[in-house]
Amino acid sequence: MPIEIDASLPSELIPLAWLVGSWEGEGEVGYAETAQRHFGQCIEFSAPGGAPYLQYSAHAWLLDEEGARQDTLTLETGIWELVRQRESFDAGPGLLVPEGETPYTTAESVEGLRGEEGDFGLEVGIVQPHGIMELYTGRVAGPRIDLSTDVVARTKTAKDYRASTRMYGLVEGDLLWAWDIAALGHELASHASARLKKVS
Repeated sequence: MPIEIDASLPSELIPLAWLVGSWEGEGEVGYAETAQRHFGQCIEFSAPGGAPYLQYSAHAWLLDEEGARQDTLTLETGIWELVRQRESFDAGPGLLVPEGETPYTTAESVEGLRGEEGDFGLEVGIVQPHGIMELYTGRVAGPRIDLSTDVVARTKTAKDYRASTRMYGLVEGDLLWAWDIAALGHELASHASARLKKVS
């Protein structure tokens, strides 16, 4: 299935355009000595008002043996953006207003951000419930993304959670992802995976 690019997207989002939309499906979750469980999930990637980054939200819930929806497992929210130096033409930090026009207004100008391996650097910030925040760095190469945590911050009351890797890929029009974690005193190991279909 060809990747469709919304012409209204900011040019910096072209390498991530295949993610934009709502995705729903099912997967398997487990870790270390815990049993595997079936879950459902909805993920949404949107481009808010011309911003040069994607807004991410994900909701996962348990499924019973008959496939009926049960309790929420987690909610996540975050920001996905290409790696580049932030300049005066960028908004922030906080509500600081940008000065001047961005030079990244065409696909050709964004090509200058491509790395030596032909991919783009990616920064992803994700907030989980119960006092956990993750900052990932990684690469996007065509319809595949590989991420690993650069920073994991957690409150004093949070469970032990030290590192994570995530992989996303577009396969036969579906969004497939896999997530490994290092948590609860264990080393990095397989945690969850899912296959999601685009619904809008």
